[in-house]
Amino acid sequence: MFKYEKVVSALFAVPLFVFSFNAIAQNTNATKGYSFDNLPVVATTSFKNDTISILKYGAKNDGLTLNTKSINQAISDCNKRGGGVVLIPEGLWITGPIELKSNVNLHLKKNALLQFTKDFNQYPLVEGSWEGIPQMRNQSPISATNQENIAITGFGIIDGAGDAWRMVKKDKLTESQWKDLLASGGVLSENKKIWYPSEKSLKGSKMKDPGLIAKGKSTAFYAEIKDFLRPNLMVLTSCKRVLLEGVTFQNSPAWNLHPLMTEDLTIRNVYAKNPWYAQNGDGLDLESCKNVLVEGSTFDVGDDGICIKSGRDAAGRKRGMPTENVVIRNSTVYHAHGGFVIGSEMSGGARNIFISDCTFIGTDIGLRFKTTRGRGGVVENIYARNINMKDIAGEAILFDMYYAAVDPIPLAGETRENPKLKLLPVTEETPVFRKFYINNVVCDGAEKAIFVRGLPEMSISDIYIDHLIVKAKAGIDIQEAKNINISNAHLEIKRALPLIYIQNGKTIGLKNISYTDADLLIKVNGDKNADIILSETNTANAKLQTEFGHGAGSNVLQIKKK
Repeated sequence: MFKYEKVVSALFAVPLFVFSFNAIAQNTNATKGYSFDNLPVVATTSFKNDTISILKYGAKNDGLTLNTKSINQAISDCNKRGGGVVLIPEGLWITGPIELKSNVNLHLKKNALLQFTKDFNQYPLVEGSWEGIPQMRNQSPISATNQENIAITGFGIIDGAGDAWRMVKKDKLTESQWKDLLASGGVLSENKKIWYPSEKSLKGSKMKDPGLIAKGKSTAFYAEIKDFLRPNLMVLTSCKRVLLEGVTFQNSPAWNLHPLMTEDLTIRNVYAKNPWYAQNGDGLDLESCKNVLVEGSTFDVGDDGICIKSGRDAAGRKRGMPTENVVIRNSTVYHAHGGFVIGSEMSGGARNIFISDCTFIGTDIGLRFKTTRGRGGVVENIYARNINMKDIAGEAILFDMYYAAVDPIPLAGETRENPKLKLLPVTEETPVFRKFYINNVVCDGAEKAIFVRGLPEMSISDIYIDHLIVKAKAGIDIQEAKNINISNAHLEIKRALPLIYIQNGKTIGLKNISYTDADLLIKVNGDKNADIILSETNTANAKLQTEFGHGAGSNVLQIKKK
């Protein structure tokens, strides 16, 4: 009934960048033999040719009729007949929540706009998941639970009416946009800087974990804050063999595409689109999923673009389902907080993730790996190659174990303090980041090339970055890390001060680092540094080669001449 597709990456050949991922995979037992030449296998969908049009169920494309019953009945009947295609013809179709069922392919023709209603009463409160924790939410516009062999395909547009649900920060709009938003209704926060669509939405915003399912919370309680419990546009829970292809998913109330505990998922040639100011407007969040292929897709959203998750804190650790065996290739991310992201809700872990041949344009951060104390979980065996970036507002490559649930780039007038360093015991709540392999990254414009920040009690470890070209304002910043290897890197930075900063780094290898000029080449701080080697690097372009402080001695650094 179904067939298997082997995920085979496109060949990439540029004489300057020659690097063997096979050698890495062979030396890393935890990869189970996976490499870019031997990628995970994804089972694919297969459907009967039978086609049912929603027109046969009384659906009307007049932009007025609510077609919820007609569409769901067509899907249900198709499922009962053994499956096939449910056709959404061209036109504007208003609907409430749609539930997908096994063996059904929901197909949108060209010029078909499936518009979800702004009437919140059409979305009942249901038990769901939000940011990795079981919570009460409004039912998602599109959902499926425990279904198998399902698809959404075609050429049309699915609009989640997110503008009716979302709060909006004043600082993210122009003055005229803000005035228009106020004129549309809604209410303001006490400081007048955040717009909410209703009093219920504002009330929910003032509570801690308002949607959390807990004893003592009645139906009436959730009803009073219903508007705040925004749904994700599409949630697929515990499904198998899923295909999303060709369709535009836009204007989501919260996250756009959210596969949860789903296996054998293919996402091909989709467009996930949200306004850049869309709060929590992620493009794709793969949470505790296994065997996934994402290719040929475009993301232009208000939060993270392509994101790997696996549950948050104790709830994620109890679930214990990592996101694993994922291939992401030939895709583009425009505006987003991060182009490709892991975390911060990664308490179930993530492993065997392969991203290649992707372009990030105008994202806040390029490759973004984030976590924080309390998460726990192990992220390992992450591979990235052939990544192009342009106009990155923050870091081209970032590893941060101090994620603070704020936008990566401060808004105008916003001030932030660096986290206070303190050593804590290692427990199940301590996250682990290790075994990252990054090759052939070119970035034209960033605030900083590389930022690595681990915890005093748990260093980020085993990062291998080879062949990197970055034009940025700042260079390499490594803190609380061990076994970090950066080779064949060119940093186009004017008067770097310093070009390379290391704080409490152990076994740091920097090889063939070229640069334009630097006021200071390398600065080392902290009393826990050891075995730092800078080799095959021309030190003559730096006015000052080294500086040591805060307990660091010159004996921790070796400079090997070319």
